[in-house]
Amino acid sequence: MAQAYTGKLITFEGVDGSGKTTQWQQAVDWLKATYPTLEVVQTRNPGGTPLGQTLRRLLLTPTEAEIGTAPMAPTTELLLYMADRSQHVAEVVIPALQRGAVVLCDRFIDSSVAYQGGARGLSTQMIHQLNEIACQGVVPDCTLLFDASPEVLASRMVARGALDRLEQEGLSFQTKVREGFLAIQQAEPTRFRLIDASQPLAAVTQQVQAQLTLFLTQTVLSLV
Repeated sequence: MAQAYTGKLITFEGVDGSGKTTQWQQAVDWLKATYPTLEVVQTRNPGGTPLGQTLRRLLLTPTEAEIGTAPMAPTTELLLYMADRSQHVAEVVIPALQRGAVVLCDRFIDSSVAYQGGARGLSTQMIHQLNEIACQGVVPDCTLLFDASPEVLASRMVARGALDRLEQEGLSFQTKVREGFLAIQQAEPTRFRLIDASQPLAAVTQQVQAQLTLFLTQTVLSLV
């Protein structure tokens, strides 16, 4: 059961190459400058705790993510993400929400549904059950979903250089991930704010700031 906190959790989701991490970093700086009395906490999943940083290396670094010649099993991948999320929620997210902070998180529960469910083919019911255990009732209050054609995003990743383990999975995998995200968004339209990530950086930033302003005005800005 979701718990009531005075703070708000805003998550940034999307297919690899969508620019969500850049926008997440910019949004933190923008919120701190625009609303100086608002506590803004920047974190990410995986990697938001010291333990999570080790798990992130295992999950995303190709040379560390495989033991011998056997690739990481999908269930192993899922459980490592859940271990990170459990520690992350207990150590970072819940304390911040209890203080009344606005938490901006790069990836959270929806990534597991889209990647390990939609793309890997694991049971979404099982993923939801594990998320409930790991998150102790915490669910995002608002999710910005950065969406664009996987073909466009693939060209961005190639231009960017070295790819992590999931980015190396290829176009078919990323297409399934996108379909997974859009299915979640269609099922929960109130929580999600769809961002057109195919636009130039400045235009995407404007979308992000407009959506954050709208959400925060409706929820916490009257309290600060």
